[in-house]
Amino acid sequence: MTSVALPAVETLLRRTLGERRMGLVAWRLLVLQIAHPVVAAGMDRYSTYRAHPWRRIEHTMESGGRLFFAGPEERRLEVARLQRTHRRIQGTDAAGRSYSAGDPEVRGWVMVTLYESMTAMRELSGDPLSDAELDVLYAEFLDVCAALGIPAEVLPASAGDVPAYVERTVREVLEYGPGVRDMLYGMLRQAPVPRRLGRLAPAWPLLRVVIARALAALTVADLPPAWHERFGTSRGTGGAALSWTLHHGLRHAMALAPDRVRYRRRSVSGAPAPARVVVPRTRSGGDSRPARLEAFFRQVLDQTGNGRVDSADLQAMVHTVCWRLELPAEREDEVYAAFEGWWRQLRQAADADGDGGVDCREFVSAMLAGVDRDPAYLEKGLVPAVRALFRAADTDGSGYLGADEYRVLFGGPRVHPAELNDGFRELDADGDGRVEEAEFVAAFCAFFSARTDGAAGAGLLGRA
Repeated sequence: MTSVALPAVETLLRRTLGERRMGLVAWRLLVLQIAHPVVAAGMDRYSTYRAHPWRRIEHTMESGGRLFFAGPEERRLEVARLQRTHRRIQGTDAAGRSYSAGDPEVRGWVMVTLYESMTAMRELSGDPLSDAELDVLYAEFLDVCAALGIPAEVLPASAGDVPAYVERTVREVLEYGPGVRDMLYGMLRQAPVPRRLGRLAPAWPLLRVVIARALAALTVADLPPAWHERFGTSRGTGGAALSWTLHHGLRHAMALAPDRVRYRRRSVSGAPAPARVVVPRTRSGGDSRPARLEAFFRQVLDQTGNGRVDSADLQAMVHTVCWRLELPAEREDEVYAAFEGWWRQLRQAADADGDGGVDCREFVSAMLAGVDRDPAYLEKGLVPAVRALFRAADTDGSGYLGADEYRVLFGGPRVHPAELNDGFRELDADGDGRVEEAEFVAAFCAFFSARTDGAAGAGLLGRA
């Protein structure tokens, strides 16, 4: 993966959004978005942010980079990908209300919160944009909304209309639900250690408590006045002091810093990686399948992190795997349909209590029973899904994966090239420099059925 610094001469939108200071209002932005009941319902059902927060942030950053900092063709591809993803996010929430990620008004709210957060960053730092700058920024922002296909009538007509739109939505639409409370006070307290923490990783259990408290105080302090009036929250003396110190301090520090420090670096290639299963080793001669299946359930299948798997988890897994394949809609539909078929088999075999989901114990028991009882068990669910995945990754239709295709499917910024090479060689059973469909399928089947720790497939799944 390569990255480039934000150019010194850019549009106002790119300069503002590209500043590292935007990190101070990022959690505030997420809270305003998830407080919308439609967004909350979609995230609760489909999002992977609880189980894989750092990967979810990477996806969001990558998507934002392609929308706001890339050229027309890259933006077009990203818009198409978002449309394919969001058309699957729909259903009925816990209160019986229907929701859809394709709702134009909801999409408009999500986008406006991004614009509003840029202006809030400047206001909170004591350096607000002028009226003329706001007009320019909003005009540039509307260009992106138009590319996304958001109807102009659901958006504020001008920059001057945005504050009233935000206040009205906060007072009349937003809800202080479980998703908001989790975002403010829960998620970071359980978040896994970030891979980039390096030698500080052992201190993460303590660090995340301190960070979570500070971030919650900062976020609540920075929320709009209408939020505090609607939900009875308060900035608090400590929160207000923390906000002033961070925003003003970072503003002055960044003014003295070179562009390479002031602006974040935007990725221009590479793909977020699927999850790798880290399996505890089993004693020599023991059956390693239970530990391997449990690890697979917790690290790969349970995408939403709620301890159970349903159709939404497999959809999220497919979304992650297909993130960089740039498939046409019909090809992507084939992959989703194949994994939905696997889910139906899992539910039929493993949903012992009939609650519509499968927990870890049910999954492990059903997989072991199925593989031991029926030699063709994997052929009835897993194998069709794996074949669909292979054919999607085989972009040139050659019937095999070359090294480049393998890297697109399983590579990413968190995967070392040596690990990619090892994984490719593991799948390339006959050593001919390419991975054929039979080799690909055999590796997955071995992962689920082999009793020894050396099962092929453990390396092909990428990094978590």
